[in-house]
Amino acid sequence: MRLLVLGGTHHVGRAYVETALALGHEVTTVNRGTDAPNPGVDARSADRRVPGSLAAALGPDSWDAVFDTWAGEPVVVQDSARLLADRVAHYGYVSSRSVYTWPIEPGADESHPVVDADPASADADDYAAAKRGGELAVLDVFDGRSVLARAGLILGPYEIVDRLPWWLRRIARGGRVPAPGPISRGLQYIDARDLAGWMVRAAEAGTSGVFNAVSEPAHAGIGELLDACMATTGSDAELVWLSPEQVEAAGVSGWTELPIWVPPTGDLVGLHEADTAAARAAGLVCRPVADTVADTWSWMQAEGFPEGQPGRAGPIGTTAEQEEALLNAAG
Repeated sequence: MRLLVLGGTHHVGRAYVETALALGHEVTTVNRGTDAPNPGVDARSADRRVPGSLAAALGPDSWDAVFDTWAGEPVVVQDSARLLADRVAHYGYVSSRSVYTWPIEPGADESHPVVDADPASADADDYAAAKRGGELAVLDVFDGRSVLARAGLILGPYEIVDRLPWWLRRIARGGRVPAPGPISRGLQYIDARDLAGWMVRAAEAGTSGVFNAVSEPAHAGIGELLDACMATTGSDAELVWLSPEQVEAAGVSGWTELPIWVPPTGDLVGLHEADTAAARAAGLVCRPVADTVADTWSWMQAEGFPEGQPGRAGPIGTTAEQEEALLNAAG
């Protein structure tokens, strides 16, 4: 297949390019040209925010499928979809479970209510509305020949949000490390390579639809994840386990301050408890957590963690003061 990747140098986009090439597909990437292109691709440059830039980069060519991770202004996706309407057969768009109205109910499937959005909007301040607007832009042109992958938490090599890399760095540093419990607290996430591989196969098969693209609930536990970080880094750190009540008493929250983890009660619960039956029926398979952790650490050792990529919700991880408060709460 001839695949067009809008982006392709970071996170899921990079994983998609590498997966597609490994499967023998021809890959064209279009990005702003600020990063070295992946060997083996037809690398083109364009700024999708500049009118006419993408059209000039694409020329008269056509592809079997396009892959898009855009998380900014929905109008950019709208312009791309319209430009490619008669030039690609399939549109794969990486959306987000953030499009669902808050709080997301545990067990929610793809029918859960979504936020209001405008596919023609030039506003990217509201992430949920921006991603939903991108979905609507794709559906307006490619309904019946697209995959909207409502990804959950995305981990693995090339992660630029700093959730798993933060835990790896902190555990590698050693000492007493606050660990949010219970140890068996289930996590739901997806390795970027599993998401990318599934979307490549969806393009091959002509799969269409909206999917919660994330692992089953409790694919791994927080204890399993942190143990894997310990083993991978060879750290002599001491994991100091806290109950959710102790974490709350210390004034620290889950998801960003204690990355990945969320307490088993409260508004955040649904972040790790999506119904993913549709994606699994469509072939989504997720690798063991130990593989994700080990490969992320290997990538970090080889390339370093990319600077200047803060999480959308703000800085990731605990401050020294928060860590001290957690250790004091643990006793």
